[in-house]
Amino acid sequence: MQRPDIRRAVTAAAALTLSVAGCTAPGSDAVPTAATAGTAAAPSCGVSPVTLRARFETGFPLARALADEFTRQHPNVTWDIREEPFDVLTRNAPRVLADEPPDLMRLPQISDVAGAGLLLGLDGYARRFGWAGRPPSQTRPLRVGNGGRPRGEGPLYATGLSTSVTGFFYNKELAARIGVREPGTLAELDDALARAARAGITPLAGFNGGATGGLTFPLQSLMGAYGSTRAIDDWTFQRPGARIDTPPNTEAARHLARWLAAGYFDADLNATDYARMVDRFASGRALFMVNGDWESAALDRRMPGRVGFFLTPPLTAGAPRAAMAGPPSFGIAARAAHPDCAAVFLDWAASDRAARDLVVRVGGARPLGPVDPTLPVEPGSVTAATFAATDEVLADDAAMDFIANATGSVYARSWTPRLQQLVEGDLTPEGLLAGVQADYVAQTGG
Repeated sequence: MQRPDIRRAVTAAAALTLSVAGCTAPGSDAVPTAATAGTAAAPSCGVSPVTLRARFETGFPLARALADEFTRQHPNVTWDIREEPFDVLTRNAPRVLADEPPDLMRLPQISDVAGAGLLLGLDGYARRFGWAGRPPSQTRPLRVGNGGRPRGEGPLYATGLSTSVTGFFYNKELAARIGVREPGTLAELDDALARAARAGITPLAGFNGGATGGLTFPLQSLMGAYGSTRAIDDWTFQRPGARIDTPPNTEAARHLARWLAAGYFDADLNATDYARMVDRFASGRALFMVNGDWESAALDRRMPGRVGFFLTPPLTAGAPRAAMAGPPSFGIAARAAHPDCAAVFLDWAASDRAARDLVVRVGGARPLGPVDPTLPVEPGSVTAATFAATDEVLADDAAMDFIANATGSVYARSWTPRLQQLVEGDLTPEGLLAGVQADYVAQTGG
């Protein structure tokens, strides 16, 4: 889908949404909200047959597992689910929300579609269901100012099915073989990578193929060690004057370039997709993998007791550890056929006991909502390790959203091709960040 087509779809849908919302005057602060959100009637799925139309992300089974359990508990609700890759969801979201509005959609990036009036405001539901107690880091990225910027403030347009945290998974058997322990500083991590390379073990399983520049994961992890998570979020949230090509981020990009030059990734990095990366790690062919807790449950099943997890270590020992920890976000289309039922599902996923257990067993993540010590987490499992990491990041308020979510096209059209050029030696670290910044300015209009 070319950019002009998307723009036309967004414009048309925005006009239609304003009409549906009651012909909101230009410049008004009003956002589309569900009709029941401010009335005495509690949102529900009713008793008549309901089919919820949903767009979920390929390769992540939690959403579908929750949908199945929801139908088991609410037999009148069935699902029409379509699954698509991350980059396709991001690229096609404006067209889908305008032309084929689903009730529920996985939305990696919400600025453009919220600003165009394509998403339902969820503040009414948040008040109804009592979402105010959720960690700010898990709701801040899902708020959008009038007109689509900045993120991090304004009405709530999406929510997660769980918390999330990213860091370094490691193979405990390989680590023990070469005398590596969980590093306390970035220098100690560098030493562990060098030890693995000398022992003939691939230090880092990675992916950077196709339309998915997986090197954003280690790059942003290094950015969090070198600089401020708030400064990174300012850029991702499109705050005025924010830049990605700062001195700390440049040092992080140079650090990543040193890892590439040292051969710490597989030689076919630019031809490796996400699934192959996970398989290589799970097959014992790499010491580390930078990834998120959504893989914890699967790794516990595939490598029980053999996987550990730690947050990216800081430059100096004892400093807070930052992490990409934006929630996997889901929104409701402004013209959804069943917005109340979709909202009930989103609340149920965080409050129902069976749903919360599924979040742990299938998703490997900590459910949103109250902390519950009786969740099915096996001591010594990698899921337990990611839970502890989540608690640490939330306690330190050291979470940051993904830089891939800064605009609707910055991941596929900027980060991915430029990181692939960095791998091939066709771009310097400075050129990488300067190029992405120039793309970002063009995509955001300044």
